[in-house]
Amino acid sequence: MSQQIEIEFKNLLTKEEFERLCSFLGLASTHFHKQENHYFDTPQFSLKEKGAALRIRAKNGKYVLTLKEPAKIGLLETHQPLSEDECKIALQTFSLPESGEVLDRLIALNIEPSNLQYFGALTTYRAEKRYENGLVILDHSRYLNKEDFEIEYEVDDASQGKKQFLTFLQTHNIPVRKTENKIKRFYLAKYEQC
Repeated sequence: MSQQIEIEFKNLLTKEEFERLCSFLGLASTHFHKQENHYFDTPQFSLKEKGAALRIRAKNGKYVLTLKEPAKIGLLETHQPLSEDECKIALQTFSLPESGEVLDRLIALNIEPSNLQYFGALTTYRAEKRYENGLVILDHSRYLNKEDFEIEYEVDDASQGKKQFLTFLQTHNIPVRKTENKIKRFYLAKYEQC
């Protein structure tokens, strides 16, 4: 089973802050790579209610089904590679592969896979750079007539990582902003459209 604990801190950025950080980190447009996240949930948002999220990420011709669920520290991510055909079927029919690690976790969460629906996609241009004891990620995302800029800082140690992240923001005169994860921002934008 392909699982990992994800510990990350995030903050929304203005376009100007994003551009400043790109310059500071030496990131040019050629460092950014496109990825698409396709989101699924039940009509009642059963995954969201459990603090979980389900997506298929398409990146560099590869497709990965990922379930994120709360853990004691960070999020437990369960990954399952998909073929291009499996991805197409999932997006067209909302049906996931009939077996695999993600299906097993959904069942453990009492989520009936046949109730899942496809809610849409979010496209991100992402660049990554090692910094201190973590990985700085800069994202420029577009979804449902929205656009946002974000910094993420992935670490192994939550306590030290949080201090480093807050110091980094302070050093670059970036205020701490309440920042929901991408899927929550996506669902909020979808709700606003209705």
